Amino acid sequence: MKVDRLVSIIMILLDKKRIGAQALADMFEVSPRTIYRDIDAINMAGIPVRGAAGVGGGFEIMPEYKIDKKVFSTADLSALLMGLSSLSNIVRGDELVHALAKVKSFIPADRAKDIELKLNQICIDLSPWLGNSNIQTYLEIIKSALQENKLLSFEYIAHRGKSTTRTVEPYQLVMKSSHWYLQGYCHKRKDFRLFRLSRMSNLQMQEETFALRDYQKPILDFTDTLETLQTEIKIRIHKSVMDRVLDFCSYEDFSPAGEEHYIVSFPFIENEYYYDILLSFGDKCECLEPSHIREEMKRRIHDIAALYQN
Repeated sequence: MKVDRLVSIIMILLDKKRIGAQALADMFEVSPRTIYRDIDAINMAGIPVRGAAGVGGGFEIMPEYKIDKKVFSTADLSALLMGLSSLSNIVRGDELVHALAKVKSFIPADRAKDIELKLNQICIDLSPWLGNSNIQTYLEIIKSALQENKLLSFEYIAHRGKSTTRTVEPYQLVMKSSHWYLQGYCHKRKDFRLFRLSRMSNLQMQEETFALRDYQKPILDFTDTLETLQTEIKIRIHKSVMDRVLDFCSYEDFSPAGEEHYIVSFPFIENEYYYDILLSFGDKCECLEPSHIREEMKRRIHDIAALYQN
């Protein structure tokens, strides 16, 4: 996009003392003639760019127009780069590449080493180890639909495996707990809904556009609700699954029970999701109390065993 290229050229000129037309052309994969037109457009916008001919020549912004790089502290630049770098792992696109280039252009040479050191102290990689191979493609489709206000259609696997066809007005992409969601107005339900991308298939952007509605942001913090619904159960686990159990509770909830086992106060809600969690620990976990949850676990284990009897 021309506007993105113009902004990037401005940032490069603010950073460098002088750069040639061919170097800029190679950087943006355009012709030198295009770069000359871009420089004219930048001058028309009121940013004074001058050219110098001969060896070592090129374009430069008048020195008195340049921004003082000290406006950003080392901590400011480290935080900006950390956020942009973590996003670039999962949301690809020219806008992030350009944004990273712009922020990096503000790094003074005498502070580059210090900023790199601070940046490497924390690594945020939100990309999954494994997952649905369609997610990245779907993210790009949804991003385009968001920018152009176009409808999306897709097949959706809802609760208990029910498949439905949805047409949705997209409003926001949401990442929550390492999963991507689309918040949009669903024509089928006549209301705003949150759709998990991994449960979508055959996602298509339609040619039809839509008028923006009063947007309802999704509720993403269920801390208070969970505290009301959750109850603590007692489970006995083998030490070999301790690391996995710690994903759901804290070390203070563990009490030793012999050399190889622990009794754990485990947060639990009586629904499919939490029963599946307990079952995922296999024979390394036993529900001790309350009795009705223990009996339900026995019933579910019996049903699983029945699948393999024949």
